[in-house]
Amino acid sequence: MNILVTLSDKVKETFLTPEIIQRIEETGKVTWLSGNPPDFTEEVLREHIKGIDICITGWGIPRFSARVLENADRLKLVAHTAGSVANLVSDELYEKGVRVVSANKVFAESVAESVIAYLLSALRDIPYYVNDMKQGGWKSGDYYNRGLLDQTIGLVGFGEIPRYLAPMLKPFRAKLKAFDEYVDAETMAEYGVEKVELDELFTSCPIISVHLPRTDETYHMIDKGLLGMIQDDGILINTARGSVIDEEALVEELKTNRIKAVLDVFEEEPLSDESPLRKLDNALLIPHMAGPTVDRRKYATMAVLDDIDNFISNKPLVHEISAIRALRMTR
Repeated sequence: MNILVTLSDKVKETFLTPEIIQRIEETGKVTWLSGNPPDFTEEVLREHIKGIDICITGWGIPRFSARVLENADRLKLVAHTAGSVANLVSDELYEKGVRVVSANKVFAESVAESVIAYLLSALRDIPYYVNDMKQGGWKSGDYYNRGLLDQTIGLVGFGEIPRYLAPMLKPFRAKLKAFDEYVDAETMAEYGVEKVELDELFTSCPIISVHLPRTDETYHMIDKGLLGMIQDDGILINTARGSVIDEEALVEELKTNRIKAVLDVFEEEPLSDESPLRKLDNALLIPHMAGPTVDRRKYATMAVLDDIDNFISNKPLVHEISAIRALRMTR
Protein backbone atom coordinates (compact mmCIF):
# COMPACT_ATOMS: atom_id res chain seq x y z
CA MET A 1 0.00 0.00 0.00
CA ASN A 2 1.20 3.50 -0.87
CA ILE A 3 0.47 5.86 2.01
CA LEU A 4 0.57 9.66 2.00
CA VAL A 5 0.83 11.38 5.40
CA THR A 6 -0.32 15.00 5.16
CA LEU A 7 -0.11 15.96 8.83
CA SER A 8 1.38 19.41 9.34
CA ASP A 9 4.56 19.69 11.36
CA LYS A 10 2.59 21.28 14.20
CA VAL A 11 0.04 18.44 14.27
CA LYS A 12 2.79 15.82 14.15
CA GLU A 13 4.18 17.15 17.44
CA THR A 14 1.21 15.87 19.45
CA PHE A 15 -0.49 13.30 17.19
CA LEU A 16 2.58 11.18 16.49
CA THR A 17 4.96 9.29 18.74
CA PRO A 18 8.03 7.31 17.68
CA GLU A 19 5.98 4.13 18.07
CA ILE A 20 3.18 5.50 15.89
CA ILE A 21 5.64 6.64 13.22
CA GLN A 22 7.17 3.17 13.18
CA ARG A 23 3.73 1.61 12.90
CA ILE A 24 2.88 3.78 9.89
CA GLU A 25 6.21 2.97 8.23
CA GLU A 26 5.55 -0.75 8.68
CA THR A 27 2.10 -0.50 7.08
CA GLY A 28 3.25 0.38 3.58
CA LYS A 29 5.40 2.62 1.43
CA VAL A 30 5.06 6.02 3.07
CA THR A 31 5.44 9.56 1.72
CA TRP A 32 5.65 12.23 4.40
CA LEU A 33 4.69 15.82 3.61
CA SER A 34 6.25 18.53 5.74
CA GLY A 35 5.29 22.11 6.48
CA ASN A 36 2.39 23.95 8.05
CA PRO A 37 -0.68 25.72 6.65
CA PRO A 38 -0.66 27.60 4.32
CA ASP A 39 1.96 25.25 2.84
CA PHE A 40 -0.66 22.54 2.35
CA THR A 41 -2.67 23.81 -0.59
CA GLU A 42 -5.06 22.08 -2.95
CA GLU A 43 -2.31 22.05 -5.56
CA VAL A 44 0.14 20.37 -3.18
CA LEU A 45 -2.40 17.69 -2.32
CA ARG A 46 -3.23 17.19 -6.02
CA GLU A 47 0.46 16.83 -6.85
CA HIS A 48 1.16 14.18 -4.20
CA ILE A 49 -2.08 12.15 -4.30
CA LYS A 50 -1.21 10.38 -7.56
CA GLY A 51 -0.43 6.69 -6.98
CA ILE A 52 -1.58 6.85 -3.33
CA ASP A 53 -3.86 4.18 -1.85
CA ILE A 54 -4.35 5.63 1.65
CA CYS A 55 -4.09 9.27 2.73
CA ILE A 56 -3.67 10.15 6.41
CA THR A 57 -4.90 13.67 7.11
CA GLY A 58 -5.23 16.12 10.01
CA TRP A 59 -6.17 19.69 10.90
CA GLY A 60 -5.60 22.27 8.16
CA ILE A 61 -5.63 19.96 5.15
CA PRO A 62 -7.50 21.18 2.02
CA ARG A 63 -10.66 19.55 0.71
CA PHE A 64 -10.52 16.53 -1.57
CA SER A 65 -12.08 18.55 -4.37
CA ALA A 66 -12.86 17.36 -7.88
CA ARG A 67 -9.59 18.91 -9.04
CA VAL A 68 -7.54 17.05 -6.41
CA LEU A 69 -9.33 13.80 -7.24
CA GLU A 70 -8.41 14.08 -10.93
CA ASN A 71 -4.99 12.82 -9.85
CA ALA A 72 -6.26 10.31 -7.29
CA ASP A 73 -5.90 7.30 -9.55
CA ARG A 74 -5.55 4.74 -6.74
CA LEU A 75 -7.05 6.40 -3.65
CA LYS A 76 -9.18 4.01 -1.61
CA LEU A 77 -9.18 5.35 1.97
CA VAL A 78 -8.87 8.72 3.72
CA ALA A 79 -7.94 8.38 7.40
CA HIS A 80 -8.52 11.66 9.27
CA THR A 81 -6.81 12.03 12.64
CA ALA A 82 -9.22 14.83 13.67
CA GLY A 83 -12.98 14.75 14.28
CA SER A 84 -15.27 16.37 11.72
CA VAL A 85 -14.58 15.64 8.05
CA ALA A 86 -17.12 18.15 6.73
CA ASN A 87 -14.46 20.53 5.40
CA LEU A 88 -12.30 17.71 4.09
CA VAL A 89 -14.57 15.47 2.02
CA SER A 90 -16.59 16.19 -1.11
CA ASP A 91 -19.41 14.55 -3.05
CA GLU A 92 -16.86 13.57 -5.67
CA LEU A 93 -14.75 11.77 -3.06
CA TYR A 94 -17.66 9.55 -2.01
CA GLU A 95 -18.84 9.09 -5.60
CA LYS A 96 -15.38 7.80 -6.43
CA GLY A 97 -15.92 5.05 -3.85
CA VAL A 98 -13.27 6.29 -1.43
CA ARG A 99 -14.00 5.32 2.16
CA VAL A 100 -13.46 7.76 5.00
CA VAL A 101 -12.62 7.20 8.66
CA SER A 102 -11.94 9.75 11.37
CA ALA A 103 -11.03 9.96 15.04
CA ASN A 104 -14.40 11.53 15.82
CA LYS A 105 -15.13 9.04 18.60
CA VAL A 106 -11.84 9.77 20.35
CA PHE A 107 -12.48 13.50 20.15
CA ALA A 108 -16.06 13.06 21.36
CA GLU A 109 -15.13 11.04 24.42
CA SER A 110 -12.63 13.68 25.53
CA VAL A 111 -15.10 16.52 25.00
CA ALA A 112 -17.71 14.61 27.01
CA GLU A 113 -15.22 14.41 29.86
CA SER A 114 -14.74 18.18 29.66
CA VAL A 115 -18.46 18.75 30.14
CA ILE A 116 -18.26 16.97 33.49
CA ALA A 117 -15.28 19.11 34.50
CA TYR A 118 -16.89 22.36 33.39
CA LEU A 119 -20.18 21.51 35.02
CA LEU A 120 -18.65 20.66 38.39
CA SER A 121 -16.56 23.84 38.24
CA ALA A 122 -19.66 25.96 37.66
CA LEU A 123 -21.89 24.19 40.18
CA ARG A 124 -19.30 24.35 42.95
CA ASP A 125 -18.03 27.84 42.02
CA ILE A 126 -14.49 26.46 41.90
CA PRO A 127 -12.91 29.33 39.90
CA TYR A 128 -14.38 31.90 42.28
CA TYR A 129 -13.14 30.21 45.45
CA VAL A 130 -9.69 29.47 44.01
CA ASN A 131 -9.22 33.15 43.12
CA ASP A 132 -10.72 34.31 46.43
CA MET A 133 -8.36 32.11 48.45
CA LYS A 134 -5.33 33.48 46.57
CA GLN A 135 -6.45 36.98 47.51
CA GLY A 136 -6.69 36.09 51.21
CA GLY A 137 -10.40 35.29 51.27
CA TRP A 138 -12.40 32.51 52.88
CA LYS A 139 -15.92 31.20 52.52
CA SER A 140 -18.68 33.26 54.13
CA GLY A 141 -20.99 31.80 56.74
CA ASP A 142 -23.94 31.74 54.36
CA TYR A 143 -22.14 30.46 51.23
CA TYR A 144 -24.13 28.36 48.77
CA ASN A 145 -22.97 25.95 46.11
CA ARG A 146 -24.40 22.97 44.28
CA GLY A 147 -23.46 19.47 43.20
CA LEU A 148 -24.09 17.30 40.16
CA LEU A 149 -25.87 14.49 41.99
CA ASP A 150 -29.56 14.02 41.05
CA GLN A 151 -29.61 17.00 38.68
CA THR A 152 -31.76 17.23 35.55
CA ILE A 153 -29.65 17.90 32.48
CA GLY A 154 -30.77 18.84 28.99
CA LEU A 155 -28.66 17.87 25.97
CA VAL A 156 -29.17 19.97 22.85
CA GLY A 157 -28.18 17.53 20.13
CA PHE A 158 -27.61 13.81 20.56
CA GLY A 159 -24.66 12.91 18.39
CA GLU A 160 -21.37 11.31 19.35
CA ILE A 161 -20.48 13.49 22.36
CA PRO A 162 -23.77 13.09 24.27
CA ARG A 163 -23.61 9.34 23.68
CA TYR A 164 -20.36 9.30 25.63
CA LEU A 165 -21.59 11.88 28.13
CA ALA A 166 -24.79 10.04 29.10
CA PRO A 167 -22.98 6.98 30.55
CA MET A 168 -20.46 9.26 32.30
CA LEU A 169 -23.35 10.96 34.10
CA LYS A 170 -24.91 7.70 35.35
CA PRO A 171 -22.92 7.59 38.63
CA PHE A 172 -24.36 11.02 39.43
CA ARG A 173 -27.93 9.69 39.01
CA ALA A 174 -28.67 12.58 36.64
CA LYS A 175 -31.98 12.66 34.81
CA LEU A 176 -31.27 13.30 31.14
CA LYS A 177 -33.41 14.88 28.45
CA ALA A 178 -32.36 15.59 24.87
CA PHE A 179 -33.49 17.32 21.72
CA ASP A 180 -32.34 16.19 18.29
CA GLU A 181 -34.43 16.24 15.12
CA TYR A 182 -32.39 13.42 13.59
CA VAL A 183 -32.42 10.92 16.48
CA ASP A 184 -35.50 8.95 17.49
CA ALA A 185 -36.80 8.40 21.01
CA GLU A 186 -35.90 4.71 20.97
CA THR A 187 -32.24 5.44 20.33
CA MET A 188 -32.14 8.00 23.13
CA ALA A 189 -33.88 5.58 25.47
CA GLU A 190 -31.04 3.10 24.97
CA TYR A 191 -28.84 5.65 26.73
CA GLY A 192 -31.37 6.38 29.47
CA VAL A 193 -32.33 9.69 27.86
CA GLU A 194 -35.82 11.13 27.33
CA LYS A 195 -36.48 12.79 23.97
CA VAL A 196 -38.23 16.17 24.34
CA GLU A 197 -38.94 19.25 22.27
CA LEU A 198 -36.50 22.14 22.45
CA ASP A 199 -38.80 24.50 24.38
CA GLU A 200 -39.48 21.86 27.01
CA LEU A 201 -35.79 21.16 27.41
CA PHE A 202 -35.00 24.81 28.09
CA THR A 203 -37.83 25.29 30.56
CA SER A 204 -37.47 22.02 32.48
CA CYS A 205 -33.71 21.54 32.78
CA PRO A 206 -31.64 23.67 35.17
CA ILE A 207 -28.51 22.53 33.33
CA ILE A 208 -28.27 22.67 29.53
CA SER A 209 -25.33 21.36 27.51
CA VAL A 210 -25.07 22.24 23.82
CA HIS A 211 -23.84 19.61 21.33
CA LEU A 212 -24.94 20.82 17.90
CA PRO A 213 -22.69 20.93 14.83
CA ARG A 214 -22.00 24.23 13.10
CA THR A 215 -24.19 24.21 10.01
CA ASP A 216 -26.45 26.70 8.24
CA GLU A 217 -29.38 25.03 9.99
CA THR A 218 -27.98 25.51 13.51
CA TYR A 219 -26.74 29.10 13.16
CA HIS A 220 -28.08 31.04 16.19
CA MET A 221 -30.53 28.21 16.89
CA ILE A 222 -30.26 29.13 20.57
CA ASP A 223 -31.64 32.63 20.41
CA LYS A 224 -32.95 35.29 22.77
CA GLY A 225 -36.26 33.48 23.20
CA LEU A 226 -34.72 30.18 24.28
CA LEU A 227 -32.16 31.88 26.52
CA GLY A 228 -34.99 33.64 28.30
CA MET A 229 -36.61 30.27 29.02
CA ILE A 230 -33.68 29.01 31.09
CA GLN A 231 -34.56 28.63 34.76
CA ASP A 232 -33.21 31.12 37.28
CA ASP A 233 -29.75 29.97 38.46
CA GLY A 234 -29.55 27.73 35.40
CA ILE A 235 -26.27 26.79 33.78
CA LEU A 236 -25.65 26.79 30.03
CA ILE A 237 -22.59 24.94 28.72
CA ASN A 238 -21.36 25.18 25.14
CA THR A 239 -18.59 22.86 23.93
CA ALA A 240 -20.02 22.71 20.39
CA ARG A 241 -19.51 25.81 18.24
CA GLY A 242 -19.96 29.46 19.15
CA SER A 243 -22.27 30.26 16.24
CA VAL A 244 -24.93 27.88 17.55
CA ILE A 245 -25.76 30.48 20.22
CA ASP A 246 -26.65 34.10 19.50
CA GLU A 247 -23.70 35.48 21.45
CA GLU A 248 -25.05 39.02 21.61
CA ALA A 249 -28.32 37.77 23.07
CA LEU A 250 -26.40 35.58 25.52
CA VAL A 251 -24.40 38.56 26.75
CA GLU A 252 -27.62 40.48 27.42
CA GLU A 253 -29.10 37.53 29.30
CA LEU A 254 -25.94 37.09 31.37
CA LYS A 255 -25.97 40.77 32.29
CA THR A 256 -29.19 40.14 34.23
CA ASN A 257 -27.12 37.83 36.45
CA ARG A 258 -29.96 35.30 36.25
CA ILE A 259 -27.96 32.40 34.79
CA LYS A 260 -24.39 31.18 34.39
CA ALA A 261 -22.64 30.14 31.20
CA VAL A 262 -19.60 27.95 30.65
CA LEU A 263 -18.27 28.68 27.17
CA ASP A 264 -15.47 26.74 25.50
CA VAL A 265 -16.27 28.12 22.04
CA PHE A 266 -17.12 31.54 20.63
CA GLU A 267 -18.50 33.12 17.48
CA GLU A 268 -15.08 34.64 16.74
CA GLU A 269 -11.90 32.95 17.89
CA PRO A 270 -9.63 33.94 19.51
CA LEU A 271 -12.12 35.87 21.62
CA SER A 272 -11.58 39.62 21.32
CA ASP A 273 -9.98 41.35 24.28
CA GLU A 274 -12.91 43.74 24.09
CA SER A 275 -15.59 41.06 24.26
CA PRO A 276 -18.17 41.87 26.95
CA LEU A 277 -18.06 38.21 27.95
CA ARG A 278 -14.65 38.82 29.54
CA LYS A 279 -16.19 41.27 31.97
CA LEU A 280 -18.98 39.01 33.25
CA ASP A 281 -18.41 37.15 36.53
CA ASN A 282 -21.13 34.62 35.65
CA ALA A 283 -19.41 33.57 32.43
CA LEU A 284 -16.73 30.89 32.81
CA LEU A 285 -14.57 31.16 29.68
CA ILE A 286 -12.23 28.48 28.31
CA PRO A 287 -10.16 29.05 25.11
CA HIS A 288 -11.60 26.24 22.93
CA MET A 289 -9.84 23.30 24.57
CA ALA A 290 -12.60 20.86 25.51
CA GLY A 291 -10.97 18.05 23.63
CA PRO A 292 -9.17 16.09 22.87
CA THR A 293 -6.78 16.89 25.66
CA VAL A 294 -3.23 16.87 24.35
CA ASP A 295 -2.45 13.52 25.97
CA ARG A 296 -5.35 11.91 24.04
CA ARG A 297 -4.22 13.03 20.58
CA LYS A 298 -1.97 10.03 20.02
CA TYR A 299 -5.03 7.84 20.64
CA ALA A 300 -6.81 9.65 17.82
CA THR A 301 -4.04 8.64 15.44
CA MET A 302 -4.01 5.10 16.81
CA ALA A 303 -7.76 4.80 16.23
CA VAL A 304 -7.51 5.59 12.52
CA LEU A 305 -4.43 3.37 12.18
CA ASP A 306 -6.51 0.52 13.61
CA ASP A 307 -9.04 1.15 10.85
CA ILE A 308 -6.30 1.26 8.23
CA ASP A 309 -5.33 -2.22 9.41
CA ASN A 310 -9.00 -3.24 9.25
CA PHE A 311 -9.27 -1.88 5.72
CA ILE A 312 -6.19 -3.73 4.51
CA SER A 313 -7.48 -6.94 6.15
CA ASN A 314 -11.00 -6.50 4.69
CA LYS A 315 -12.50 -6.19 8.16
CA PRO A 316 -15.35 -3.82 9.19
CA LEU A 317 -14.28 -0.23 9.79
CA VAL A 318 -14.99 1.00 13.32
CA HIS A 319 -14.65 4.73 12.66
CA GLU A 320 -16.15 5.07 9.19
CA ILE A 321 -17.95 8.31 8.28
CA SER A 322 -20.64 7.99 5.61
CA ALA A 323 -21.50 10.76 3.17
CA ILE A 324 -24.79 11.44 4.97
CA ARG A 325 -23.09 11.66 8.34
CA ALA A 326 -20.40 13.95 6.98
CA LEU A 327 -23.08 16.41 5.88
CA ARG A 328 -24.26 16.77 9.49
CA MET A 329 -20.82 17.38 10.97
CA THR A 330 -19.40 20.74 11.96
CA ARG A 331 -18.07 22.82 9.08
